[in-house]
Formats: sequence, C-alpha cells, structure tokens
Amino acid sequence: MYPLTTTAISQAYNRVRQHSETICEPLETEDYVPQPVPFVSPPKWHLAHSTWFFETFILKPFLPGYQVFDTDYNYLFNSYYNNVGERTLRTDRGNVTRPTTKNVYAYRQHVDHHMSELLETLTDPEALSLVELGLHHEQQHQELLVTDIKYILGHNPLFPVYRPGHNLVNDTNQDTGFARISEGVYEVGFQGDGFCFDNELGRHKVYLHDFEISRSLVTNAGYIEFMEAGGYQDFNLWLDAGWSWVNDSAIDSPMYWHKIKGSWFYFTLDGLQKVNPDAILSHINLYEASAFAQWKGMRLPTEFEWEVASDHFNWGTRWEWTNSAYLAYPGFSKAPGAVGEYNGKFMINQMVLRGASVATSPAHSRKTYRNFFHAHERWQYTGIRLVK
Repeated sequence: MYPLTTTAISQAYNRVRQHSETICEPLETEDYVPQPVPFVSPPKWHLAHSTWFFETFILKPFLPGYQVFDTDYNYLFNSYYNNVGERTLRTDRGNVTRPTTKNVYAYRQHVDHHMSELLETLTDPEALSLVELGLHHEQQHQELLVTDIKYILGHNPLFPVYRPGHNLVNDTNQDTGFARISEGVYEVGFQGDGFCFDNELGRHKVYLHDFEISRSLVTNAGYIEFMEAGGYQDFNLWLDAGWSWVNDSAIDSPMYWHKIKGSWFYFTLDGLQKVNPDAILSHINLYEASAFAQWKGMRLPTEFEWEVASDHFNWGTRWEWTNSAYLAYPGFSKAPGAVGEYNGKFMINQMVLRGASVATSPAHSRKTYRNFFHAHERWQYTGIRLVK
C-alpha cells in the first residue's frame, strides 16, 4: 500500500465533492428526478448514492457516535451492495420524488460536515484507502451524471440546452496513419504507486501478434460514409446479436442523431447542433463499432493490444470499444464484504472499453483503467479505433 496523507485526502475530498455539485449547477429542480430508461439514473439519485457510500463505509464504522442522516436512505440509495441490506429496484429510482432535491443536498452537507470532522484526525490506513475508493467511486458517478443528464435532456422533445458552449462532441483529431506493434510478449495491468481498481490488478504477460492500430479515432464523416453505403442494412457486416438489435430497435444512426430536411443534426449539451463531419464519432455501441470495422476490412483491438499500443496515440476523449470480454486477470480475488461487490460480480456478458472520455472527471483516467458495458449500450461517449 502506498502512503496516503490526511491532508491530501482532505483536499481531494473537497475537490471531488464540489465537482459533483458543479455538474448539477445548470439543472432545474425538475431535471433532478426523471428516469426515462432503466440504465439512466436521476441526477438526484447520483448525488445521494455517492454520499451514501461515505456514510455507510466510512462514517458509520470509523466516526464514533455518528448518527445517520435518515434511516430510509440506506434502502433508497444503496445501488447493488447485497451485503449492506435491501434496496429499491434500479428501475424505481425515478419514482423517488421524496426525499426532495433540497433534502438530498442537505444530506450531502450533513455527511460532508462529519467527513471533515473525521478527516481532521484520521490516520487509519484502511479508512484512508476507503475514502480514496469513495472519491474514485464518486468520479465514476460524475461521468454517469454527465451522460445521464444528456440522455434526460436529449429525450426532451424541446432539446433544451444544458450549458451554452458545452458541446463535448465537437472535438477533432488528425489522421496520422497507423502505429505498428511488433509481435512479442508484453506485460499488461497496473503497476507502481497510486490508485487503481481491483480489476486492474494482476499484472501479467500476454502474447501479441504483429498488428497496426490507428493513431486517430473514426470521425463523423467516416461513419456517415458507412451509413450512406447501406451499413445499417447489410446483415453481412453485423454480429448476429447486433443484427437482431438493429432490426428490433429500428436503428439507422448513432444515438442523438436526427435527419432534418436532408441534413444530420445531433443533440449536444449545447442543444441541437448540425453534425460536424470532422468531429470524432460518439455514442455508438459495440455492435455498430464492430460492423463499421468489418465494412472497413479491419477489426477492433483487444484490450491488451490497446494498452500495449496506447503510448503511440492520443487517448482520453472517447471510451473506445475493444473486442475483449470483461474477465478477471490472473490472481484476481474479491475483497471481503460489500467492497468486494464493486467489480468482480459484473464479470459476465460485458465488454471492455479503454481510454476515458470527454465526460471523465479530471485525474480519473489511466491506460490500465478497464471500463465495461453491455454490447448494446451507447449513451456513454464511446468511439472507434481500428486495427489491421
């Protein structure tokens, strides 16, 4: 375990907690409550759940005499920790109109006050490590806050502006060809000091064949070519599950795209905008990424190819789909109790993404970070990097 200081943790705590509320500053009260689909959580729930984490795992066991803010909150704002007790169904988070948004902010203030008190004297390495985990947990929810807010507003028929000038999908990259990686044995996985999640541990050797990986991400223009060539109508390009998804969902474009009077527009956090053909593609799922790669006569990288090659290109603007299933590294073991439910139990039926995104909080990305989502999900800022 690397050394954690009370001062550094206290500063990080204040910075991270404030950033969650900064993300929510442009919202109206009504924006905090909707849950239009099961995979989106209301902003109010994110604010409360990240607070519940500190109350449950740090204040209750480590601050003598601490009194919980409200005994119902463990039931309302526990996400998936079976060890902690019963909880509301994920699909019911939008039904929690009470407690009010005002009370959730009061909850945050209550917990922050007592965390400040605790952090003045906290030296227990186990407790400090849990605080650090809680901060990275909240940063994960900050990214979800951004993407969930976009989904909520993007499915409002008026396409309201979240924050003027806050587009997030107008960034570009230059096509600088492919980087060649030689055949060989490489080490992957986290090493060194600093924080990582348990699913990054178990640094190990992998054998890779020669491959070339694009230094740039696919742009909107490149994807429009695929669409205009009939990419969404050609079953030969699609994985079987992907072809079923296309037909069952009647999909013919990336999420948030709308054809208006012959031109493509997309919803952004700055409202409805004309699609920038030079900007980096976003909001596609694994099925779409795989079909596009097939159309180009290429493929997606494995997560190990991506990690080994990551020093050869710029990354961090889109979560990049890999062709790797989310599985445990050698020697992986779950921590005891509720903390052990954090990653391990999700290692089935999900695919790995690498690289962070424009919605990722500062200091919350590294080349060994393993994000994971189901193959059909595309509300995150996801993109495509090709391999040949």
